[in-house]
Amino acid sequence: MALITGTKIVKDLEAAGALAMYVPPEGGHEGRYLRRVRSCGYDVLSISARGLGDVSSYLTGVHGVRPAHLGKKAIGTYFLPPQIQYRLASLPANSKGLVVWLGEGKFLSRQELEVISQIPAKFKNVKVVIELGSAREVIWSPLVQAIAA
Repeated sequence: MALITGTKIVKDLEAAGALAMYVPPEGGHEGRYLRRVRSCGYDVLSISARGLGDVSSYLTGVHGVRPAHLGKKAIGTYFLPPQIQYRLASLPANSKGLVVWLGEGKFLSRQELEVISQIPAKFKNVKVVIELGSAREVIWSPLVQAIAA
């Protein structure tokens, strides 16, 4: 494995805004790149794509959550703030921005991937990395190219 300096992934992330990443199935390699992104001044929101529901409302809109029904009591709906705006509001002053790192992106539909690829255009200092599948070594490409393929 080559020496990982991290400058290439950060430059590609800043240029593209959203990256599709393919990592080895045994895992661990993507953590090195995650640390490189953090060391370059980005705050990271690391979440799993499984069970997100409506991706657009979870990341950029107020969304309701109903807890499991545990008895005969009536349970109301709880409303959660949009994850991206919530994290952007609490960024340190010296931060370059926010990177939304989505694991298990292979479970998302093409339409959901298109919605996610448009997030960096809506928010200037938000970047997105999605782990879309496995490969023998860590590779990445702009998300719009991965969606088109």
